[in-house]
Amino acid sequence: MKLSVSVLFLAATAQAHYRFSKLIIDGTPETKEWVSVRETKNYQDDHGVTDVSSVDLRCFQMKGSAGSATVAAGSSIGFVADQGVTHPGPVQFYMAKVPAGKDLATWDGAGNVWFKVAYLGHTMTAKGVDWPTYTPTILKDVSFKIPQNLPAGDYLVRVESIALHQAQQPGGAQFYLSCAQVKVTGDGTGTPGPLGAFPGAYKVSDPGLVLPVYPVPTSYTPPGPAVWTG
Repeated sequence: MKLSVSVLFLAATAQAHYRFSKLIIDGTPETKEWVSVRETKNYQDDHGVTDVSSVDLRCFQMKGSAGSATVAAGSSIGFVADQGVTHPGPVQFYMAKVPAGKDLATWDGAGNVWFKVAYLGHTMTAKGVDWPTYTPTILKDVSFKIPQNLPAGDYLVRVESIALHQAQQPGGAQFYLSCAQVKVTGDGTGTPGPLGAFPGAYKVSDPGLVLPVYPVPTSYTPPGPAVWTG
């Protein structure tokens, strides 16, 4: 069963917030929080980011760093939402390759370095927008497959859940996000793109960040660049 945007708006206001604190590789989640995922500022209360111009939109991280995970290109990778994805909206994944001479543990991910690798999105029905990531059973894990042609190297992997239950006007979208540190192996030779920056990739008035309840939406365009599939 899937729910329409109007029903979701009413239901989501009473639901919990969440954080993405564990990495999943090929279906196996890490046993503890913040092992390969950089600790985020919402580690205690699970609040989201609402300012698209804030540097928090990049990785929302506290001081300090995490370890790293090694994963082969073509493998499945994802994140655990501690409370489940309890707000309606899309989930998107980005990656950024650590530049030569920089350290995975300390690189801040600044600049036009991020490319989108996956979108867990929407379907349109007569009742509006349905979100497969938001179901009555509450989705706890969100994953994607690393493109087979991704070049080997050190990467930040960024997950974002865009909560649209209060996004009837610009500025109402909430972002639940974090970044993991991974070392990708393989022999890929692709050129990921297009590239964007956080902050910078989104504007507060982007259509994908504003979703009216009425009139019923007849389309939805996610914010950010197209997905690079390799």
